[in-house]
Amino acid sequence: MGKAAAARKLAAAAAFGGGGLSVLGAGLYGVLRTEANLARRAIGDAPDVAPPDSTGWYGRGRPGPAIKVALLGDSSAAGYGVDRAVETPGAHLASGIAAGADRRVHLRAFARIGAQSSDLAGQIDRALLTEPDLTIILVGANDVTHQVRPSQSVRHLADGVRRLLEADSKVLVGTCPDLGTVKPIPPPLKQVARSWSRRLAAAQAIATVEAGGVAVSLGSILGPDFAAAPALLFGPDQFHPSAEGYRALAEVLVPSALSALGFGADEPRRRTPGEGTMPVAAAAVAAAETPGTELGDKKGLWVELRRRARLRSVPEAPSAEDSPDDDREVSGA
Repeated sequence: MGKAAAARKLAAAAAFGGGGLSVLGAGLYGVLRTEANLARRAIGDAPDVAPPDSTGWYGRGRPGPAIKVALLGDSSAAGYGVDRAVETPGAHLASGIAAGADRRVHLRAFARIGAQSSDLAGQIDRALLTEPDLTIILVGANDVTHQVRPSQSVRHLADGVRRLLEADSKVLVGTCPDLGTVKPIPPPLKQVARSWSRRLAAAQAIATVEAGGVAVSLGSILGPDFAAAPALLFGPDQFHPSAEGYRALAEVLVPSALSALGFGADEPRRRTPGEGTMPVAAAAVAAAETPGTELGDKKGLWVELRRRARLRSVPEAPSAEDSPDDDREVSGA
């Protein structure tokens, strides 16, 4: 079975409540269980300490009305491993959106360490109370390391995207990162993690765009950069990004977030090789292999695949205090 067909089958299994195990086969699923156990033993459990809260106002001095952004997902969204709120992915994302849109941004962070796709429903319940203009979701890695059936993961994500869109929130999903980049996982199991996480990412992209959202591939989270400078771009546990790694993640997501909000959407842009309108499943597989690739504007069985230029200058979010407070001014960017 080709990659696109497998991803489509996985997404279809999620839509109809199937198990999805046959997509990769029982034997490979068993190998993945071994992979996950080894990885978790090497990485260890995250301490029961919440990362700094990135909730707050960004873009001091910029005009209104403010853009309301909700950030959902797991530790990659919460910012596990950094010490200050300004180093979290939420701060980098909100600062980048504020600068790109020239508007104030109010970010509410609902992401939690260890969250899986099944936890999105509760996070969405809380996020909807804030009436977000844009919701950003980063989830999937814990589903892989906890051996959650991919179809179950995708079904939870698709349900959540639909709920948010029905509430008039734009939705941007950063798909499952490539766990083959994680240093503590040894080969040949590393290749299994890469295959599984990329296939989950493709299925997440299919489910997201078919529900009406926008999907952006995180892939290896700028793989060449991480391979060249793992001490800089990975945190102490060699699994979660460092502060610079979270900035790099935001550099991939901010351009698509701005487009989803309607900023710069009418500006002409030159297509790069590999872009264009493609069948959804084929586009999702292509996106999973190239970080920063965006899928959106679905029309029938086809979708627009874009490879946006990585934002190389996400502004730093200076702050005099790191205590969580919904009313504090976090950024002057």
